[in-house]
Order: sequence, then structure tokens, then C-alpha cells
Amino acid sequence: MKSRGVRSPYVREQFNTLAQSGAPKIKLGVKKPAIVVKGTGTELKKEAIGKRAKKKTITQSLMLKLIDIAKKKGRDKKHIKAYWNTWHCQSKVHSFEGRIYGNYCKNRFCPVCCGIRKSEIINKYLPVIKDWENPHFVTLTLKAVPANQLVKRVKDVNIAFRKIKDKYRKLYRKSKGIKLKGIKSFECNFNPIQKTYNPHFHVIVPNKATANILKQEWCKYWGYNIANSAAQDIQEIYDPENCLVETIKYGTKIFTDPTMQKNPEKKVTPIIYASAIDNIVWAMKDQRIFERFGFDLPTKPKIKGGKSQTLTEYDEWKHDPKQTDWINTEDADQLLTGYVLTEELLNLLENNINTDLE
Repeated sequence: MKSRGVRSPYVREQFNTLAQSGAPKIKLGVKKPAIVVKGTGTELKKEAIGKRAKKKTITQSLMLKLIDIAKKKGRDKKHIKAYWNTWHCQSKVHSFEGRIYGNYCKNRFCPVCCGIRKSEIINKYLPVIKDWENPHFVTLTLKAVPANQLVKRVKDVNIAFRKIKDKYRKLYRKSKGIKLKGIKSFECNFNPIQKTYNPHFHVIVPNKATANILKQEWCKYWGYNIANSAAQDIQEIYDPENCLVETIKYGTKIFTDPTMQKNPEKKVTPIIYASAIDNIVWAMKDQRIFERFGFDLPTKPKIKGGKSQTLTEYDEWKHDPKQTDWINTEDADQLLTGYVLTEELLNLLENNINTDLE
């Protein structure tokens, strides 16, 4: 086994790293309690679980800030509890036969869960998009608003999109228009310079005609002072997989360029605007982030069994924030991933999380 040193301020003796084989260690005379794990688990690959360790580290640092901010704003207990659930997400995992298993919080703002959800969505929708005749990518946006208008704007943009869909569904039934179909994701960005928020949609549609209708109806619904025609974007899709990856969002970006430059001459250290993230999470809590419209996915036969299994021989790992990794509960010198927190990320998490109330 290799070893690694843990960077300051998380000082500890060197550890053995990565559980490469995935084979559980069996101690003679020690019988482990049986556990039930759900799903197929995640393959124990160094690169993949290393990325998960990084996401877990970012998530835990951010959640503690969001919890404090939510308390200061007087958010309800359910909202604060959701942040705690994400902090605990995947805090304990089990490995067996080269795969790891754990419980997920499934919150839309959890980077760990969103990464898993992104893979599932790609597997579901990529074959569909590839079958469309001439897919296009559409961005529907509006004039940005301050924080005190964000909740209303989020509700209004979703109502607007639904009304456009309903209008064309009725026209299609009367043979007076085309059927609108596609997949859309809902995202909101924060502008730290203007202190404004921009809820918007990213939509993938099967043809240019649908894209043009969405743009035209969107601008017509809001008026061109709020939904400027030049701000709406339509692009033909040449790489469906890459476009789908870009479409699937977490709801908001975690890292923001404080200068808001599209192509800065020099690399700018991003900032995490925690209060703005909380405002966005609060405003979007009852809205769907990703959904299809106008079509159904191909039906697949249900597979009996395989949803859960009972394990009696396994390794158990608990996440230690100080080590930014999962530690084996029976062998404290063994780490699951071997992830090393970089000085750059450490500095960002310690010094570049802005907690000013927005």
C-alpha cells in the first residue's frame, strides 16, 4: 500500500491509502452484523471516488456556512435540516467486491447526489436526443432581479413556461400547431457586482421550429423590455452528449467569478457566495430542476431483484472531515480514496466563502 501525508491544518500521521482490491478484510472469530444495501453501488475506481471525496469536502464546508446563514435569516427547521442531511450525505459507506454502497440525501443542491443524478439522466435521455432529427439548444432568460423579488420571479417563470406548453398542446390537438417536446433544466445565477439573480431555462428540443416557437412565445409573454430577443439563444446541437451534460445543472453554480468576465485575461480565484446560494435554494425549493415535456421515455422491463442485498462480509468506512477521506472503521491507517486536498482548494474553502447576507 502507498502512503500519503495530510496537509496542514489537517495534521495527522501518514496513512495507507486506497482500498484498491475492494475485497473486505475478514477477521477470524469476528462476526459482522448483517447489513442491507440498496442499488448496485459505485465501482471502486480511484479517479471516480477521488472526485467524490473532493465533492464531499466542498459540500461539508459549504453546508456549515449555509446552516449559519439560514439561521440568521430565520429559515424554517425543514430548510436547515435539509442542509444537515446534505452535510451527512455519504458520511458512512460500505465496500464489498469492488463496489461501495451508501445512503444519499438526494437534495438538489448536494454536489455528490447531483453527480450521480447527472449520470442517470444522461443514460436515460441521450439515446432519445440522438434519435431527434435536428436537435437545438435554447436558452430562455429574463432581466435579472434583486433578492427580494427572486421567489416571485422563480414562480412566474415556471408558470410562463407551463402556459406556453399548454397553449401548444391545445393547438396540436386541434391540428393548428406542432407538438412541443423537449427536455429542460432550470438554473439561477447570481451576479455579485449588480447583486441580482437570473433564473433561466436551458432547453433541448428536436428541431429548429420548436426552438423558434419557444423563443417567440417567451418574448411575447414577457414583453421585450423584460425578455430581450437578443438575450435568448438558439444553437444547433452537434454533440448531443456534451450538450446534455451542460444542460443538466445543479440549480445554481457553487463557484462564481467575482469579476463576471466571460474571458478574463488572468485566472481569477472564484468565490462561493453562500448567502446567494441559500436565496436560490429557498426560491427554487418547490420547483423542478430537470424535466421532460411532450414525450415519454421508452418503457423498459422491470428487473426483479437486485434492488437490495444483504451483506455479512464488508468493509465499513466513515468520513473524517479532517482527513478529507473515509477511514476504515477496523483499520484507522487505511483510507478509502487517497484524496489529497490541494492548497488551492484549501485556501478557497478557508478564505473565499463569502457569508455576507445578500
